[in-house]
Amino acid sequence: MQKNLMSTLALLACCLATSVAAAPGTVLRDEKLYSQPSATASVAATVSKGASVTILAKQGGWLRITAGQNTGWIRLLSVRAGAGGVGSAGIGDVVGVATTRSDPSRVVAVAGLRGLSDEELKQAGFNADELVRLESLSVSAAQAMAFAGQSGLSAASVQALPAPGGAQSSSTWESN
Repeated sequence: MQKNLMSTLALLACCLATSVAAAPGTVLRDEKLYSQPSATASVAATVSKGASVTILAKQGGWLRITAGQNTGWIRLLSVRAGAGGVGSAGIGDVVGVATTRSDPSRVVAVAGLRGLSDEELKQAGFNADELVRLESLSVSAAQAMAFAGQSGLSAASVQALPAPGGAQSSSTWESN
């Protein structure tokens, strides 16, 4: 009897934890639902633009979601978190994130798009060993040219871009 009660309580706790962690979302464009958080993973299903989904977890730039009877991984930027359909907010919301001036107090919101958590940002710091390791991977221009030549690549001359300045932009997003 006590064993059954403990099992039931454990199952109930898991169910409650799952329901608390789950959040609603809306798919912003037709998208593939992958079996793993990778574009090279097998496609489990497809999800249509405007579909309501339940967000179960986040890993890097991927979200684990449930859409109808299907569960899988979808790209983070393909889903808008929160209740409501695509009509209540649209591409303007996504463009707004990319084009408005950033608010220094909202670093986590911007960095979250890149897969960094609040805790990871707080713990970030300079790592001299990693810098040395990175610099050890550099090659000279001559080494790069030799490698490119072995691969059948050749140098090409590209015309320089015009100097910035001249024309006034008719876009209003720059004023945000």
